[in-house]
Amino acid sequence: MSTGTDPRPSTGSDPRPAVPAPAAGGGVHHSSRAAIAARHLRRDRWWLAPAGTTAGLLVFVVYATWRAFADERYYAAPYVSPFYSPCFATRCVPMKEGASWGLFGDWWALSPALLVLIFPLGFRLTCYYYRKAYYRGFWASPPACAVAEPHKKYTGETRFPLILQNVHRYFFYAAVLVAAVLTYDAVIAFRDKDERWGHMGLGTLVLLANALLILAYTLSCHSCRHFVGGRLRNFSKHPVRYRMWTWVSRLNAHHMALAWASLVSVALADLYVYLVAGGVFDDPSFF
Repeated sequence: MSTGTDPRPSTGSDPRPAVPAPAAGGGVHHSSRAAIAARHLRRDRWWLAPAGTTAGLLVFVVYATWRAFADERYYAAPYVSPFYSPCFATRCVPMKEGASWGLFGDWWALSPALLVLIFPLGFRLTCYYYRKAYYRGFWASPPACAVAEPHKKYTGETRFPLILQNVHRYFFYAAVLVAAVLTYDAVIAFRDKDERWGHMGLGTLVLLANALLILAYTLSCHSCRHFVGGRLRNFSKHPVRYRMWTWVSRLNAHHMALAWASLVSVALADLYVYLVAGGVFDDPSFF
């Protein structure tokens, strides 16, 4: 019950302040959206995450572009750079039992890396996590949670070129084959220069760690999760696929960490082979 000295309504609640009218334009300021004048109400350093993502991806893009066109120092027996394996050009450096398949003849004059990198690159570009990363970092769509994007109109992945993201599942199939080849490269890295088994050098561990991270990142993919457990009406009738689905789901929970770890490992593995092949240092041998 209100009194003569209390100006509030009988409910005892404060009157809601007037909300400013939305600014003219589209996007978050369209008349159909919530009328919030501020771009965001966050007080933390929300820009650090997209800025770090942008810096990290830019460094990798610059390095990978340089190495892809370098066309040199990608093999130091028994190690082969993951950027150049499998090698599809006949002009590749001879690799002892390596994944060197001359599908493209002498007419291919560019770097052999350009023939294989399209598959892991396409897989990563269309990956669900990397979409989030570069959408926020490069396109500010949106730059962060609860931060308005600067674009007046949002069409999502319904138009060209982003509609091409739907080919992700097909790049996944190719990525599995590439991961298998890199695993093979890690296995033959247990041989010495004379092709005798029982060798292990620092390069062996580098290639092995990279192969495991690439394999884990590939298998943690959302498309892989759907591939092993999708379109099933009853898991109890498919116990094997259900067990595989649970394994992939556990990996999927770490998909972001594996995406970054494998991105770093593939660059470090290539750099290691480049330095050894260039004679900068000799590969330390453990046995």
